Amino acid sequence: MRWRRLRRRCQKVIGDIALPEPFSAQRLCAQLAADRGRPLRLLTLPTPTVPGTPSGIWLSAERGDYIFYDGQTSPLHQEHIIVHEIGHMVFDHCSAVDDRRLFRHVDIADPESVRRILPRLRYSDEQEQEAEMIASLILEAAGRVPAPTALSGMLGGLESAMGLRGLRHPGAACPPRS
Repeated sequence: MRWRRLRRRCQKVIGDIALPEPFSAQRLCAQLAADRGRPLRLLTLPTPTVPGTPSGIWLSAERGDYIFYDGQTSPLHQEHIIVHEIGHMVFDHCSAVDDRRLFRHVDIADPESVRRILPRLRYSDEQEQEAEMIASLILEAAGRVPAPTALSGMLGGLESAMGLRGLRHPGAACPPRS
C-alpha cells in the first residue's frame, strides 16, 4: 500500500529528530535551527488566509529559513501549518520556479510581498503528501493528534455516519457476534 510506504519513508527522514519536551512548534523550530546551524524564523502572514491561498509557506534563503503561517487561525491549526512547512524543509523540497529569481522579488521584512509572490508556486502531489505525513507523524509523536487506527479511514467514516463513533475505544476489537 502506497500510504504505508510513504509513512515509512517519512519516519526515516524524521527518525533522528528529537521532539522538545514540552512540545511546541516554536521550540521544534528553535531546535531544528540549532541542529542545522542556520536560523529559522517564524513569521505570521499579514492577513487571515482564505480558500485557494496558502496558509503556510517555507522560504529557504541564503542566510536562513523562514516559515510564514496564518497566525489568525486556531493554535492547533497554526502548529499543524508550521510542522507541515517543516516537512517541506526536512525533505528539502524544491519550488516550481528558480528560487534565485524569486528571492529578488521578496522582501522578508514585508510578509505581504511574500504572500503576493509565493501563491503562484505549486508543489507536486508527492511533496504535499510527504509534508503532510511529516506533520502527522510529528504531531502524533508529540501527542497532539491520535495515531491512525484501522477504523480511522473509510471504516471510521462509516462508523461515524452510523452513529457508532465513541461507543468503543478506537482500534479495539469489535465484540463477537452472539
